[in-house]
Amino acid sequence: MKPVRFAAVARPKPQPSGIDVVSTLLHFAIITYAVPPERLRPLVHERFELLTIEVNGERRALVSVVPFQELDFRLAAYPSPQFRFGQTNYRVYVTDRSTGQPCVWFLGSLLDSVTVMIPRYIWKLPWHYGQMRFDCRLGADGLYSHYAIRTRSAWGSAALELRQGTGLFQQHGGFPDEETALVYLTHPLSGYYTRRDGQLGSYSIWHDKLEMQSAEVVAARFEALERLGVASFEEQCRPYSALVQAQTEFTIYLPPGLA
Repeated sequence: MKPVRFAAVARPKPQPSGIDVVSTLLHFAIITYAVPPERLRPLVHERFELLTIEVNGERRALVSVVPFQELDFRLAAYPSPQFRFGQTNYRVYVTDRSTGQPCVWFLGSLLDSVTVMIPRYIWKLPWHYGQMRFDCRLGADGLYSHYAIRTRSAWGSAALELRQGTGLFQQHGGFPDEETALVYLTHPLSGYYTRRDGQLGSYSIWHDKLEMQSAEVVAARFEALERLGVASFEEQCRPYSALVQAQTEFTIYLPPGLA
């Protein structure tokens, strides 16, 4: 793997139009697990190559759980109503064999909103309903004094507790350097998935470079990862990486299309 710089992957923000949306994301976290590639290979379309790194002398593929709260989900190009709801994405880091571009493969997403009917039934995304409760408090130092999320869902209930402290830092082994690791983990702008009708779907987003901080996992329990055979409950308490950012803004380009 060659070193990658944020400057090399930066691109101008595509001008939003139509039904493209923008939203401020709160309590944005990326919890990543390094697992044997054979656990993920059957879950990912053959067009995509798993991103693998060496961890403790063994090849490992990377999968992340990404929870956050949408503060003001709204149309980007026109005035519109605003919606607030929780969301959690389950994604695998991959490379598109047809383009050579790094991207993510979505195993599924949970939305705490009745608007989940639009991506699920109209666009056929593997999105599911889940009730999410955020209990998060920032200290005066900008670090979380308390971070906890609880999710109830037929697709996969979840619980996550994080801890932050001054001087907390994690080294992302297996990458050439830290910047390369953060480019891959925090800056994929294209996502793919198997639609609910079996076809290959895709959509794209845009955001500035994220300024994420290290965190420790106090407790984690993701039923979807256990059920899919990706990571056991015991393994989920020992992530490869835990990063969090109190607030950021994403633009999502809609509608999603066929890949």
